[in-house]
Amino acid sequence: MNHAVPAEVVTPAVMIDVDVLDRNIERMAAGMLQRGIRLRPHAKTHKTLEIAGKQLAAGAVGLTVATLGEAEVFADGGTTDIFIAYPLWVEAPQAERLRKLAAKCAIAVGVDSAESATQMGRQLGADAGAVNVLVEVDSGHHRSGVMPGEVVDVARAAAAAGLTVAGVFTFPGHSYKPGMPSGAASNENDALGHAATALTDAGFEVSTISGGSTPTALIDSETVATELRPGVYVFGDAQQLELERCSWEEIALSVAATVVSRHEATAGNVRRVVVDAGSKILGSDRPDWASGYGRLPEYPEARITALSEHHATVVWPDDAELPQLGRRLRVIPNHVCLAMNLVDQVTAIRGNSVVDTWKVAARGRNN
Repeated sequence: MNHAVPAEVVTPAVMIDVDVLDRNIERMAAGMLQRGIRLRPHAKTHKTLEIAGKQLAAGAVGLTVATLGEAEVFADGGTTDIFIAYPLWVEAPQAERLRKLAAKCAIAVGVDSAESATQMGRQLGADAGAVNVLVEVDSGHHRSGVMPGEVVDVARAAAAAGLTVAGVFTFPGHSYKPGMPSGAASNENDALGHAATALTDAGFEVSTISGGSTPTALIDSETVATELRPGVYVFGDAQQLELERCSWEEIALSVAATVVSRHEATAGNVRRVVVDAGSKILGSDRPDWASGYGRLPEYPEARITALSEHHATVVWPDDAELPQLGRRLRVIPNHVCLAMNLVDQVTAIRGNSVVDTWKVAARGRNN
């Protein structure tokens, strides 16, 4: 992985290595093509039209998003097939936005209760048939979603409300723990298989069986899924690195930071430096299994032990020279989705050169 920070970059700044990004996009697209599975990447990770365009050009059938606002940004940017992969509670304002989306692109949304499906159909009225719904299944993450045996009741309510039932989906979020990706992939396959069979037996035509997360997407195992929705794979991050789902060379996003304070060990304190990138650009996610708040590719043994809003404290290994004040370093965030939502634009680089600036078009579109 390149460790240099281009001279024209003012720290702190989010940088995207375009060569690595392109390789990540091509690798995932090729992996899905080889398995005969449609790829519908989750755009909440990057929120940029430029990266979405690369994913679609590489063969993605459409995009996954988290919110109506994100869907609107990508539909306005030309994406013609979008799935909002969360259960929505639709009141009149949301219904009007769904109508406008349906006029621009194929739109699908998640449901996980008969009540929300009935409410959505009621608010959409005569336009309900223009919106596809997928019933969400809980495959072990225990967030939203119903158990596989409960999907038929939700689907029947959706159909009675005039919505078009297209299939089932799940998110194996429990894959984001050490040792869990393979087991989560198996849980996902079992849950989706049982749910899809239940819908088919009840007379529904199941055209979409949707799953996937970055930790599980490239696990080469049998799956009933017709499409997968990984997101973080485009960039990689410190979580994926420590889960051993990517290598240093596969990390495309880093935060350029400058050493603004340094301290050799005195009076029992640890050797440390402070850089000018804190929680307001790195994000503050730290799972209980993570070794810190991010990683430094040039110094794999260093650990970010504390974050303030604009600074990070990095504990330095005893056998490495403490960097001098003014030294520019790259920091890999734990969770890139947060980092992208914290900046208005990102710097696209190739090698040691800046090649473009990309607007984070869907930043802050949280509803």
